[in-house]
Amino acid sequence: MKKRFLLILLIFLLPFASYASILTITINAPIHPITSEYIRKTIDRAEKENASLVIINLNTPGGLDTSMREIIEKILNSKIPIAAYVSPSGARNASAGFFIAIACDIFVMSPGTNTGAAHPVGVSLTGKSMDKTMEDKVTHDAAAYIKSIAEKRGRNTKLAEAAVRESLSYTEKEALEGNLIDLIAKNEQEIIEYFDGKRIKRFDGEEVLLKLKDEEIIDIPMTARQKFLITISNPNLAYILLMIGLLGLYFEFSNPGSILPGVLGGICLLIAIFSFQILPINYVGLTLILLAIGLFILEIKVQSYGILAIGGIIAMVIGSIMLIKAPIPELRPSLKFIIPVALGLSLIFIFLITLAVRAQMSKVRTGKEGLVGETGEARSVLDPEGKVFVHGELWDAEASEKIPKGTKVKVLEVMENLKIKVIKV
Repeated sequence: MKKRFLLILLIFLLPFASYASILTITINAPIHPITSEYIRKTIDRAEKENASLVIINLNTPGGLDTSMREIIEKILNSKIPIAAYVSPSGARNASAGFFIAIACDIFVMSPGTNTGAAHPVGVSLTGKSMDKTMEDKVTHDAAAYIKSIAEKRGRNTKLAEAAVRESLSYTEKEALEGNLIDLIAKNEQEIIEYFDGKRIKRFDGEEVLLKLKDEEIIDIPMTARQKFLITISNPNLAYILLMIGLLGLYFEFSNPGSILPGVLGGICLLIAIFSFQILPINYVGLTLILLAIGLFILEIKVQSYGILAIGGIIAMVIGSIMLIKAPIPELRPSLKFIIPVALGLSLIFIFLITLAVRAQMSKVRTGKEGLVGETGEARSVLDPEGKVFVHGELWDAEASEKIPKGTKVKVLEVMENLKIKVIKV
């Protein structure tokens, strides 16, 4: 009876049992808050499921320092061993990606890959490069950071430091010979076979025996939300969404009731703002873009002979260039993209504002006010009253002098009882 009870209990608990496995993820993008979240949540899952190993496939140009440090902190404190794998062949693992790989328990590269080039690149609030003193401070800090991690991991501290101070990059063979990496492997299976049964030293000094043979390899894809955020974090897309949003809202405010431009503009602007939470936005650049729109409006209302319009175009272009202050080109909008879009949208704004102002300043052509200034013909003698034909209609009219029939007249005023006052032309 007791054995039967234990068997039933075992069958009941079997679905809830935790099986060791190997989790793999792929980073094929810059290092920023979304890739940081992806890596950290995967490590959390691995710890919850008591996985044997997490393999991070890296193919990245680098990225943001804050996101990099979040990832490294998670890796160094992980209960599960973490392996960095630069793949596939032809991939690179530069800058922030190099720091992350050095911090992992295992560092492996595919044939035909490279890693390094980790010199920090910073920008000031104005979008310009940092001055020499600040650059030296940041470089010394980054060099000390990677040296401390490499030393604890038993890797070559001199090569690691040189990648930071001198922007050196290493092939897989150079990295292996220089004791920066542990293995050159063609695929993940080679990594598993090589490290199965081997002991590795964790960051806290504890030694762990890896048992990887015959374990299930589970690939963890990004969630739909993360994929969406990765898409809109493209700086070129974020920039064009901002421009479309501003254009749509301007069109809606200048033509209330259009609805569609306002709705689309609002959606694009909100998505752009959400993108800027991922990208390192420069608010000086954003202010310049808004200033440009203000200058375009003033150009129509003030006789500046094009000076304000030129200033607006310059502000739009410079603001667009400064808009995203990122350390790597992959996180900044391309100049080949920015300049045509900025110039094109500047001209569109000027054109729309010109139409709006002309419409406001043009003569009223409907209602009573639309008659004033119109010319017509006297269909009877006005002495002082009579009939005139004006604006395609026959009106009762009066004049201050006698006007013969057939004489051309001009409307001066629309009086009460739908009578108009005219003079002879």
